[in-house]
Formats: sequence, C-alpha cells, structure tokens
Amino acid sequence: MPVFSSATLRSAVVSRLRAAGCVFAEDEARILLTAAASPADLAAKVRARAEGHPLEHVVGWAEFAGLRIAVDPGVFVPRRRSEFLAAAATALAGPPRGPGAVVLDLCCGSGALGAAVAARAPHPVELYAADIDPDAVRCARRNLAGAGARVHRGDLFDALPAGLRGRVDVLIANVPYVPTGDLALLPPEARLHEARPALDGGADGLDVLRRVVAQAPAWLAAGGSLLFETSERQVATALAVARAAGLAAEASQDEDLDATVVTATAG
Repeated sequence: MPVFSSATLRSAVVSRLRAAGCVFAEDEARILLTAAASPADLAAKVRARAEGHPLEHVVGWAEFAGLRIAVDPGVFVPRRRSEFLAAAATALAGPPRGPGAVVLDLCCGSGALGAAVAARAPHPVELYAADIDPDAVRCARRNLAGAGARVHRGDLFDALPAGLRGRVDVLIANVPYVPTGDLALLPPEARLHEARPALDGGADGLDVLRRVVAQAPAWLAAGGSLLFETSERQVATALAVARAAGLAAEASQDEDLDATVVTATAG
C-alpha cells in the first residue's frame, strides 16, 4: 500500500493538526497528503501547518470560485467570502457590456478575483490587475497569464497605463479594510503570515478605500462600476464615501458567506 494511502498515516496527521488547534483537521490532512511529494515533504508540510502557517501557503494554492489559485508565502490568501464580490463583478462584465469589457482588479493580491471574473464572464474580458506588493504581483502574473491579463506593480492607480483612464467597465478593489486597532484580533495565520498592507485599512478601516474612491471616477467608463468588499459595521460610511464622490452606490449581502459588497456606479 502506498505510504500516503495508509489509514495509520492519515490518522497521525489528523491528530497532529488537531493538537495544533486546526478546526478542519480531517480536510486539511487530506489536502496535505495529496500535496506532499514524499514522506519528508509531508513531514515538513505538517510541521509548518502545525506551527501556524496558513494551509494555502504550505501547499502553495487556494481554492477560490472553483479555481486553484497559486498563493506564495506572505501573499494575501483569498477568502471564501470574496467569492460574492467575484460573482457581482462577473455579472457586470457580461451583457450589455458584451465582449471585451475592461476589468481592473486593483489591490489584486494573488489575482484571484480577476481570475474568477475572466473564467466565468460570458464573453472574453480585457483584464488588468495591480498591486503594490512585489510578491503578490509575481503571484498574480502566474495566475492571470492564461487570461491574457496585464499585471502592474505600483500604488493603486499610479501603477496603471494612462491609456486606461476613462475605459474601465468593472473596477474590483478588494482594499484592506481591517481597522489598525483590530489587527491584533486577527487569527495568527493572517496576522503573522500575510503582508500587513493587505490587511491594514487605517484608523477606521477605510483609508485605502477613500483613496480609491477619490480617483475611481476618472478611470471608470460611462456607466462603469467600482465594486469593493467591506464589513457590515462599515457599510454605511463606505456608502457615504462613494456617494460623496458622485457615484450611485448600493450595498448587497450574502449571509451564508458573511459578505458585504458595495457597487458604486458612474453616471
């Protein structure tokens, strides 16, 4: 019997993960056993996970919207709740925009959102992505290569070619929105192993959002939309920020995913 199909080995991995506090030890054991290339590799992966490294960093990928997204150490791990944001953006990338809708994944991290939209949109899209983190940009370029995306590195809109101004139909901005004072409350997986700029949204969690909203109207096409995720307690302020910039904003929620998305549309 192959070593990785051994019930005894599987039980030992589950026990080690449970002892480390992994809530979904059985599921994680299955993933680790599948991902490991050798007994030594399995031991290293189990040890890293037991020490608190995110499972996605340990195996090198995350499952998101039915896709396998490469996630390098230190890069923000796409959350399942963000599948709601991906679905909302995908809906806007379809009719009446038609083929060639221009989609921008700003603060793209691994590029998971852009990849999901490109994979699920009813027509091919013209996809751009940008992030300030060089590790994230390298990761996004791998994940978005098949979609023909152009991935740029830089601070928000400063990263983008000037020719994109006024052309963006769907602007996805999954900006950091954790208030600085709440960072200490995050699970150690995120707090210790993901880049702080991908998490820290400033005093009220909306500092980066304000910067995006201030510039978004100049980059959106007529009728184009900015979509972003926020928390339930921040949504009223987030809506006010978007409306003050002249965008028609509304919020939608998915209770199952505990997700709140604001869609802000240019006139």
